Amino acid sequence: MTTSDEFKQQLKAGRIVDALTLALAESVELEITTWVSSANSDGKTLTETDQPAADCRMRTRLNIVEGAIDTEVGSQFIGNGPYTELRQFHMEQVQAGRQIIQHNLENLQQLFTVLTRTLAQLPPSLRRSAEGNPLLSPSSQDNLP
Repeated sequence: MTTSDEFKQQLKAGRIVDALTLALAESVELEITTWVSSANSDGKTLTETDQPAADCRMRTRLNIVEGAIDTEVGSQFIGNGPYTELRQFHMEQVQAGRQIIQHNLENLQQLFTVLTRTLAQLPPSLRRSAEGNPLLSPSSQDNLP
């Protein structure tokens, strides 16, 4: 099941906090892979086949929590390798990935703000989940009416 499907399933089940926690966990890291498939891959996607050979891929992992950017560049993409023209494409995808992460975090911040305001308007007895644990209660710093 994809993360998107799991998120939707959590929302449908009324587990908003679990859905938002999943979204937050997934929004802080992004992996971008550029690879050249072999002629005999039969058009299958990466998830349907084995990982591409290390020399035929470039992979970058962005993690904003750790502040880490890890990039792997296969030998076919450097020097006189046959795929050197794809390096620029990969770097453009990495830049787009940074923007995606930033956009995801902004959206999550808006969701948390709306959720916090909504919960603040509910009676205290409705702010608790079935297990008796508090959901999200506004902090004193939220300055909510």
